[in-house]
Amino acid sequence: MELYNYLKSLHIIFVVTWFAGLFYIVRLFVYQIEAADKPSPDKEILQEQFKIMSYRLWYIITWPSAILASFFAFWMLFFTDLGKSWLQMPWMHLKLGFVFLLYLYHAKCQQIFNQLQRHEVKYTSNYMRLWNEGATLILFAVVFLVVLKNAFNWVYGVIGIFLFSIIIMLGFRFYKRIRERK
Repeated sequence: MELYNYLKSLHIIFVVTWFAGLFYIVRLFVYQIEAADKPSPDKEILQEQFKIMSYRLWYIITWPSAILASFFAFWMLFFTDLGKSWLQMPWMHLKLGFVFLLYLYHAKCQQIFNQLQRHEVKYTSNYMRLWNEGATLILFAVVFLVVLKNAFNWVYGVIGIFLFSIIIMLGFRFYKRIRERK
């Protein structure tokens, strides 16, 4: 049990840093995209700075955190008795489904990262602001699943995530209006 608690602690630490990296990388994408609209020499200076910041965040924090979070999760689930029992639970299957979605989100961020490193701007800054909420929704779903486990009421959970998505969209529109006034 003590080993399990150490593994769980390490898993949580790297999940936190993984999400921090995902949240911040998309903010850097927003800034990089907006820098593309600046006049020279600001454009070139800002783009190069954001490329360096993104590179360091992505490869020194985000990717290692994703790998280590998954490594410790794998170790807990397949090499401890408690983890093996969790694998029998339906909530864990759903949680792993959300983790799969998180890896898809991460892969899309990798694609956007690669494009921006080549100065290819294919998305608007508003799209990126909205894209940033994808990780937030996954985080909410996973945390509620892990905390509530079998007590998780599917109807309330689905309604809650749907309402949370609406609140995020309304907040996004409100923030956009404020930005446009300035």
